[in-house]
Amino acid sequence: MRYPGELVKKIKAIAPVRLVVSSFALVILVGALLLMLPAASRSGQATSFIDALFTSVSATCVTGLVVFDTWTHWNTLGQVIILLLIQIGGLGIITFTTGFTLLVRRKLSLRDMQLAIENTAGNTVSIYRLVRIILAFTLSCEFVGAVLLCIRFVPQFGPYGLWISVFEAVSAYCNAGFDILGFRWKDGSLIGYIDDPLVSMVIAFLIITGGLGFIVISDLYTAKIRPILRRQKRAHLTLHSAVVLKMTAILLVLGTVLFLLLEYTNTLKGLSFFGKLNASFFQSASARTAGFASVNIAQEHDVTKLLTILLMFIGASPASTGGGIKTTTFVVLASTVLSVIRGHEDTILNKRRIDKGVVYRALTIVSVAFLVVFLTTAVILTSNDEHAISTVDALFEAVSAFGTVGLTAGITQILSPISKVALSLTMFIGRVGPVSLGLAIAGKKARRAGAVLPEGKIIVG
Repeated sequence: MRYPGELVKKIKAIAPVRLVVSSFALVILVGALLLMLPAASRSGQATSFIDALFTSVSATCVTGLVVFDTWTHWNTLGQVIILLLIQIGGLGIITFTTGFTLLVRRKLSLRDMQLAIENTAGNTVSIYRLVRIILAFTLSCEFVGAVLLCIRFVPQFGPYGLWISVFEAVSAYCNAGFDILGFRWKDGSLIGYIDDPLVSMVIAFLIITGGLGFIVISDLYTAKIRPILRRQKRAHLTLHSAVVLKMTAILLVLGTVLFLLLEYTNTLKGLSFFGKLNASFFQSASARTAGFASVNIAQEHDVTKLLTILLMFIGASPASTGGGIKTTTFVVLASTVLSVIRGHEDTILNKRRIDKGVVYRALTIVSVAFLVVFLTTAVILTSNDEHAISTVDALFEAVSAFGTVGLTAGITQILSPISKVALSLTMFIGRVGPVSLGLAIAGKKARRAGAVLPEGKIIVG
């Protein structure tokens, strides 16, 4: 029998990265057990472990892939459980515990600091201020979003519109993609609001804000907003924030224009030009890891699906509620390619040299991501003989899971149990990060100090 003190010591001995990964796994398991309860389903019957686990993983990893329509299968208790999993998964369990510690003790131990830094993508600048900003900004955005959505949903659905507004706002900001509008159109997501700018724009901007990353939000406040409030001179944004904001804008505009051109006479047919533009912008924003859909994804052209796959794979930004390889990872790799072509020995970005460790990490993330997506696609194609699934749709589902997006070409509910397990693992890897998961499993073993390895010669290209 272990004493509580010994158990605490063992927990404290766990590496921060491993504890962060383990905390996500624990939340997922608890969520799955709660969703299995008959009291959580609308039918009053217990949900199978595989389906409850898939839903818990999707909610905690803020993905949005579902085996059941959220409103049709889950009652109010089940929806509350899902919403709590989304909120915890979006911000990270460590952010919650760190915020609670600050509230109660007003200070963090060294151990708490290490966990918080790991949970916020390695940011070491004023972790106290960052955590406070994360919690305050998140709750503020979700509150404002819910209030704005109430303007549409309360007149339509009465008091129940309040719950719909809160659920959709939290799901949107956390880039989860879950919705509870199945009583109007089952598995239809936001198709009924395709040309409604109030609903689509509010949700789109919640998605974008949640996907920028808490470090960028903190930097924007410190460098731009606070100086205005205090009538001081505004400072420059960090390189990280500048890259994130520029890349986000480029992807949004590029995605909107291409989607508009590709689907103009297809899924956007029958809408006014403004309605088509509105829907295209929404899909461009949602494809960056949110998972809401205002068009029928299954009816899109294959080339449009490939465009969406690229947007999903890149995803949101570091320390955000979104997934994917992240915008900065993509920029670092693109800058590395351009630098090599130009004959530079180092990666040059915005007239600054990027540390080789960052480049190696970016290469590792993308390499592992490709491998995970390839294996998941292969599992889907080989384990669903009863249903004809195209390679594009299987790839779409796999990238959607890895990018924690939640968009689907309509095949999630017909997948085999093996495919559901594979997608669950892919969602988990996509949320905690390939490198973090690898370090958590293998452990971080440093090479002997002073050890010099012989140089190896190899020809590439």
